Parts: sequence; structure tokens; C-alpha cells
Amino acid sequence: MKFKFGVFFLVLAAIIALCNALAHLSCLYFGPECYASQLAPEQLIESANNETYLAPLANVVVSTIFIIWGFYALSGAGLIRKLPLLKISIYLIAILCIVRGILPLQVWLRNPEIVNDRAFYYGVGWLITGLLYVIGYRLSISRESQTVQK
Repeated sequence: MKFKFGVFFLVLAAIIALCNALAHLSCLYFGPECYASQLAPEQLIESANNETYLAPLANVVVSTIFIIWGFYALSGAGLIRKLPLLKISIYLIAILCIVRGILPLQVWLRNPEIVNDRAFYYGVGWLITGLLYVIGYRLSISRESQTVQK
């Protein structure tokens, strides 16, 4: 039963990562307002307003990273072939997501007036995603080790 939960958690993490990539790529179509709504740095919003290449290039790079993260989640779930450095990558992705999730939450705990609702909920979402990666992978590998021992 643990294995199924692990696969479910990793597939959910992959869906979140791939949807995040799609949301970022949508800024290429929707423009500066989309960058602002996704809390992009001011430099990227200015780049989108001035129609320079910084915003779209950064957008494609970040979206590619999220797509790769999605593939690693699917690989950890065993739905696609095993990718290189899978274990290290899953844990690194989980750590990055958890840290990204904790940052706005700890600021909100200390100074709630400086964190808007959107940043707070993005933080919660990142924290949950990081936990999905690490818990899902741990459950998946615990099932694999049980199968090998039998």
C-alpha cells in the first residue's frame, strides 16, 4: 500500500511542477501583467514592459527547470525510465521546494503585514510540493527494498 501512495505523491508533484512550467510559459503570451501576478522580480517585469529578451529568456530557463523536475518525479514514481542521479535530484528538488515554501511562511510569522496573501499561499504550495517529493520518493523506495528482500 505504501508504494501506491508514493507513486501518487510523486505523480501529484510532477503535475504541480509541469503546471507550474505551463503557468510560467503563459507569461510569454500574456505579458508584463502575468509576470507581476506571478511575483516575478521587478527587473523581469521591466524587461517584459520594454520587450527586451531578459524576461522571455529567464522564463524559458525557469520553465525548463520545472519540466525537468516533473520528469524526475515521474522517474521516481517508476512511470518513466530511471533518470541519472535520481536519488540526489529528488532530495535536492525537495529541499529547494521546502526552503522556497518556508521563506515566506517564516516572514509571515514574524511580520504578517509585509507578506501578501498570494505570497503566503505560494509558500504553502511550495512546502507541500517539497513534502510530496520527499515523502513520495521515500515511500516508493521503501516498497522497492521490500520487493528486493523477498
